[in-house]
Amino acid sequence: MSAPWLDVLDDTIRACAAHNRPDLAERLREKRARQLDPKLRVLVIGEPGQGKSQLVNAMVNAPVCPVGDDATTTVPTFVQHAETPSAALVRGASIANTPTERIPVPIDQLASRVSADQGGGDLVRAEIGIPRALLDSGLVLIDTPGVGDLRPAHTASTFAALLQADAVLMVSDATAELTGSELELLKRVMTSCPNVTVVLTKIDIAVQWRRVVERNRAHLARAGVAAKLIPVSAALRLRAAKTGDKALNAESGFPELLACVRQDIVAAADVLARRTVAVTAASAIKQLVTPVREELTARGSRAAGGKGAEDTIATLNEAQRRIDELRRRSARWQTVLADEMADLVSDIEYDLRDRTRKIMREVDKTFETADPALGWDKFESWLEDSLTEAATTNFAWLLDRSEWVAEKVAKSFPVVRDDLLPGSIFPDDVLDRVSPMEKPVIEKFSVVQKAFTGLKGSYGGVLMFGLATSLAGMPLINAISLGAGALFGGKSIIDESDQRLRRRQAAAKSAAARHVDDFFIKFSKDCRDAARHIQRSLRNHFSTLAEELQETLLESARSARRAVQDDNSERERRSLEAKRELDHLVALYQRVQALAGGQAPPLGISA
Repeated sequence: MSAPWLDVLDDTIRACAAHNRPDLAERLREKRARQLDPKLRVLVIGEPGQGKSQLVNAMVNAPVCPVGDDATTTVPTFVQHAETPSAALVRGASIANTPTERIPVPIDQLASRVSADQGGGDLVRAEIGIPRALLDSGLVLIDTPGVGDLRPAHTASTFAALLQADAVLMVSDATAELTGSELELLKRVMTSCPNVTVVLTKIDIAVQWRRVVERNRAHLARAGVAAKLIPVSAALRLRAAKTGDKALNAESGFPELLACVRQDIVAAADVLARRTVAVTAASAIKQLVTPVREELTARGSRAAGGKGAEDTIATLNEAQRRIDELRRRSARWQTVLADEMADLVSDIEYDLRDRTRKIMREVDKTFETADPALGWDKFESWLEDSLTEAATTNFAWLLDRSEWVAEKVAKSFPVVRDDLLPGSIFPDDVLDRVSPMEKPVIEKFSVVQKAFTGLKGSYGGVLMFGLATSLAGMPLINAISLGAGALFGGKSIIDESDQRLRRRQAAAKSAAARHVDDFFIKFSKDCRDAARHIQRSLRNHFSTLAEELQETLLESARSARRAVQDDNSERERRSLEAKRELDHLVALYQRVQALAGGQAPPLGISA
């Protein structure tokens, strides 16, 4: 026997096909294929530095994910059961594409490889297989990059993994209460996956963690988030595992967390599937009901006599007017998008040029007096830090402006919807380092060179003053000529030192200018590419929404047109048929509500 949620999903897919909505049917088929996967994927998500990776390590009692101040997860890491420990890096064109290459790596090197990888967007995920009883039932723990990271590729990979999740562990540390951004993240996660548990980490270092737990539960209740909250300490759990201390293990809170995973996730896989399918099916059914309900209303008005026919024609005209308005507004938002992105690219490039010019002015000021031969390494480090800061600030501004552009385009869109703004529009990480800076040629002024320069300078002084004193009857080499030679030699050494210093300073300025210019060319190209990627993402997103809306309006117009053209008998037949379709959709939605335990939003009509 097939699962009830599978029957509901199949009936919804057939209803979408019957109502000429292949786009909705394809989306539901993809959801169906994911739900038939025997694995249970549990996503560990949260903002950076909350202890997600350490939590996964403590749950499986193995150092499989990178932790520490200098280590960070850059791609989703899938931890699953295997009889023999193994690890691999999976590469592909992007996180959304089918992986094209699976590279086995030693399991003890995977954490550092994942933390250090800057793969330009081609690393899709990391996979780890270890023999653990917790994972033996098909459970897969997915450690993800922090949400809110300045590197947008990392955040994008996290939300891409969210689409595959059956349940979510939302991680926040106990040193502070849940922030507004974390509550917004929770709400966003629950729109895609309603099966969420909040895990409060680091209770071993937070003295007031019990108070934070109570305050967080109050925050969740006020936000309307029905999620269980479990406080834990990964450090105590790992220490207890090493020493075999059962009391310490109980104090860590992990027995409650693991029991929750086994009972609420592994043992309740069918419940999780029902909730997820209910959310997706309810959204599709709502889109199917709208044109059928409008057709019934139009036909009912006409059948009532009097102004019924006029009302039906008015409905047809209104549908056509809304279609024309949609087309006009579509041209408007496309114009707004193109203009704003052009302004954005210009402003971003000017900002980057201004920041690099300020850096070069500091370079010129530094080498007016400083000697590159004495402090080049320190200067090179300062220059790299300055360029990195300029790149980070410039790119952060690009992301902020892009979100503002998305909101402005949304205001020009002809409808208001909850999913009007896209989930992620940002490209892969562009904050890559440019090629290493070339050290300029620094001339050395050795002791031998100084001696030779001094001899050359002293020769003129000895000869000049020796000839002058010889007129007075003194020998060519005398005390005066020797003193003059020493004076001239010292002056020659000082002059040569100054000239060499100026040449070194000029070489350093030239090398720094070349490096800054290389950085500007590369990073400005990356920013332009990022802006084009964002523009294409926004255009595709809003175009898809416009096509869905236009298809709904066209179906309404076709229904109204049929209502005008049909004769009475045909109209009655079609009215009965539309009533049956509506009744079928209402019944199907009621099955969805039952599937969700009565928690699905109301459809807004009665059977």
